Amino acid sequence: MALHLQTNTNQKLFTGHGADYIAINGQRFQHPMVVTADGVRSDWAPSSFDELTAAHFDYFLEMKPEVLLLGTGAKQRFARPELFSGLIRAGISIEFMDTPAACRTYNILVAEDRKVVAAVLL
Repeated sequence: MALHLQTNTNQKLFTGHGADYIAINGQRFQHPMVVTADGVRSDWAPSSFDELTAAHFDYFLEMKPEVLLLGTGAKQRFARPELFSGLIRAGISIEFMDTPAACRTYNILVAEDRKVVAAVLL
């Protein structure tokens, strides 16, 4: 039996990160980004964790991911539950982690064909 690794070269994957940037498919960004397997969005508004509001979390409802990975910057931080209660009611899991961990976890879940969204802050 022959086994072949199948890769979708059109998928958006994190290829690097640093204190002031993330790289998606080799392209560097220096502002918050939302990434799905098939796209990159820069219209998500918060520039820092402290600016997050319920509207920033409701932004993801239309995407209907299985899981939202929120990269909170250099340190893992947790938002107040009332900010993301809409996601919970919609059955969307949310994981808070530092941005490097969110990038790594996202790449693994995309490789498993999971419906995942990563929202990363620097």
